[in-house]
Amino acid sequence: MATKPKATTIRVSVKTRDRIAALAKKAGEPMTAIIDQAIREMEKRHRWQRVAEQMEETRQEDPQAWADYLAESELVQGPPPRSSRMAPEWEGLITFPEERDEGDSGRDLAR
Repeated sequence: MATKPKATTIRVSVKTRDRIAALAKKAGEPMTAIIDQAIREMEKRHRWQRVAEQMEETRQEDPQAWADYLAESELVQGPPPRSSRMAPEWEGLITFPEERDEGDSGRDLAR
């Protein structure tokens, strides 16, 4: 026989309770599920924020380790795209003005 999880009460404003209830109704979930999901999302955001901070710390404090990381990342993921301004299937077909060598007219389709 499964035991029911222990529960407690927390104080929230009426406005907050109503917002949680509205989200729960829209999602077809209990209010506790909405709160649990919000907590998981916040924990995930904090975890990725810490990863970004650690990466920036490494980039600034240990340039050699950062260069090693970038090189290894490129081996695993492949080279970065030439431009993040277009869909991958258009890569190499369009030359943006700032990417052209002097005197190269290129295909100027990015206007």
